Amino acid sequence: MNEAIAWEYSVENFGGVLRAIKPEEFQAGLNALGAEGWEVIAVHQTQSSNKFWVFAKRPLSEATRRQRGRQQRGW
Repeated sequence: MNEAIAWEYSVENFGGVLRAIKPEEFQAGLNALGAEGWEVIAVHQTQSSNKFWVFAKRPLSEATRRQRGRQQRGW
């Protein structure tokens, strides 16, 4: 039987309250996430703001899984 994929998630903030992000800056940020293996799953623009929250996921690596296990055990 296939084992379910474990995911890790990232939430990134682009832009700011006073300054809108330029499309090429936003694109570069998304490309950087993609180069690290992240897949964007949602984008939310904060109401009355130039801020964008980007939600991304990628499969949880075995190394990250082990590291989180050690942190939970206090190692």
